[in-house]
Amino acid sequence: MGEGQLEVAPGDLAALNELDERVEAAIEAGDEEAFRTALHELLESVRSVGTPLPADSLEPSELILPPADSQMEEVRKMLGDAGLIPG
Repeated sequence: MGEGQLEVAPGDLAALNELDERVEAAIEAGDEEAFRTALHELLESVRSVGTPLPADSLEPSELILPPADSQMEEVRKMLGDAGLIPG
């Protein structure tokens, strides 16, 4: 996201995966408005439940989320078999 690293508890992943699925569905449907809404909700949720790591932390990132102003095609290229958030 370009905002540093956040640690997300395993218990929060199910809710984040639901939002991830909405992002994927919007992309597949070609629905720009639904995509934008779902992406912003996903990013806000990660910010809300995530615990920021120190700026000098060198922890490996398990996933990287796109910036809020990403285009649908950019995010489509980031999607793997498990979406943006594995699990």
